[in-house]
Amino acid sequence: MARGSRSVTSTNWRYCHPSYYLKRPKRLALLFIGFVCVSFVVWDRQTLVREHQVEVSGLRKEVTDLKNKLGDSNNKQGGTFGKIDLSSKVTKSSKEVLDDPIDIERREKVKEAMLHAWGSYEKYAWGQDELQPQSKSGVNSFGGLGATLIDSLDTLYIMGLNEQFQKAREWVANSLDFNKDYEASVFETTIRVVGGLLSAYDLSGDKVFLDKAREIADRLLPAWNTPSGIPYNIINLSHGRAHNPSWTGGESILADSGTEQLEFIALSQRTGDPKYQQKVENVIAQLNKTFPGDGLLPIYINPHSGAAGYSPITFGAMGDSFYEYLLKVWIQGNKTPVVKHYRDMWEKSMKGLLSLIRRSTPSSFAYICEKNGGSLTDKMDELACFAPGMIALGSFGYTTADESQKFLSLAEELAWTCYNFYQSTPTKLAGENYFFHSGQDMNVGTSWNILRPETVESLFYLWRLTGNKTYQEWGWNIFQAFEKNSRIESGYVGLKDVNSGVKDNKMQSFFLAETLKYFYLLFSPSSVIPLDEWVFNTEAHPLRIVTRNEGELDKNLNEKQKPFSRIGGRKEGRSG
Repeated sequence: MARGSRSVTSTNWRYCHPSYYLKRPKRLALLFIGFVCVSFVVWDRQTLVREHQVEVSGLRKEVTDLKNKLGDSNNKQGGTFGKIDLSSKVTKSSKEVLDDPIDIERREKVKEAMLHAWGSYEKYAWGQDELQPQSKSGVNSFGGLGATLIDSLDTLYIMGLNEQFQKAREWVANSLDFNKDYEASVFETTIRVVGGLLSAYDLSGDKVFLDKAREIADRLLPAWNTPSGIPYNIINLSHGRAHNPSWTGGESILADSGTEQLEFIALSQRTGDPKYQQKVENVIAQLNKTFPGDGLLPIYINPHSGAAGYSPITFGAMGDSFYEYLLKVWIQGNKTPVVKHYRDMWEKSMKGLLSLIRRSTPSSFAYICEKNGGSLTDKMDELACFAPGMIALGSFGYTTADESQKFLSLAEELAWTCYNFYQSTPTKLAGENYFFHSGQDMNVGTSWNILRPETVESLFYLWRLTGNKTYQEWGWNIFQAFEKNSRIESGYVGLKDVNSGVKDNKMQSFFLAETLKYFYLLFSPSSVIPLDEWVFNTEAHPLRIVTRNEGELDKNLNEKQKPFSRIGGRKEGRSG
């Protein structure tokens, strides 16, 4: 929403004229003139920028609505969304700010990093899930589904790497096989594979990606065949047998069960088949029946009763993306009444989040505690550094300027903390989690770094939403730390220890899907994947916003669901 929308008129500038201060002491007058002039220049610029952003946002929303109306009939008949020409997006119109030469240079550096990562994967691990750069070999971490390749499709497309994209497309069309006797994570397979394929489809309009997304989604669907509809988190892709990990005691994990909504709703919209949307929206309906007043759910949910178990509450591992998707499904549906309950649930959760905020001493770093029963633990995962971006994105949906500003300010405070997760180590790369002790600010706990994207993601959102170039500078510092510590001749590796800099032997697929993509977009014009036309899934795969209205696919959601015939079903310290 617009904040500080009052226009600055020419009358404000009369205070800058010396005649106004003739009756004042000369020195005071001159000092006061300087202060007032600078204040009005800053205020005027900020106000005009905000007004311009609101105006552009409104125009883009109208365009999005028109595109959706034009596309509805096409989609219902199995048509494509049409290829998105991103090359034209980078060319700025005369009404937009010119592309900064420094941004162009940095963007090219990020593209070169992507080419290095992709070229190493192509040379040493083609078609396998992930590259092991030090041993120059591939490993199938996700059952041999080509995770890095699929995760990279939209990054290649957005960066204009057409030759690499086409080669990857041919592999998807001719070699991608889902008939694997493999116990797959429903969550990881959804966000990486279903999300990656749908994003490639939305961007390119190539139906091969939609067909493959539907094929793997059909193999995942039996996981939702539980008494409550809360899915099991593991499924055998060949036999369709679903279960939960033994270490959860039979419980389903909150993030793993509440982070398929964007992908499966998008799949129903693009295929015209409501069954995918029905399954995932029923999960939210079940959780909403007993949703607590503070909007905070424990990380374990009983798949038989749908009740939350006694377990920790966290915005880190196993909790995080559930809250992210409450906000993003509202955005995905273009914020219509049909999806308002998602926003309502998210706002409750943000009230709960405020109760978890503490500040360190002596530097007053804001951080998000974890909660166990009635007590708080002064620990924050780097994974939770997605939260500043999420909060900033959601802050513009509040109905009052005070609420909006309160949450935007909190987002900015948390981003500063997350940036200091990086700056506080010898390598300038963040550890996996941090503990806060009185008088000591932050101390790294688990000290590995596996090329995670969350802090860069938040810097991207904050730069897009505020225009503050400080976030670009922070991002550039983090990028340079990755280049210095993680780049080797055969790809990028994580660190076993951010203090010593000792390297591991894994190039995570999300480094190409998320980390490098967010770096690239951080230095790209805001017209490249604009936030009022696209929404990112939790693996940074952009999906087109499609307006949802009563009586479309949603009319089927209240019909009795037919059992899905079995075809042969976690977010721990999530690797994605």
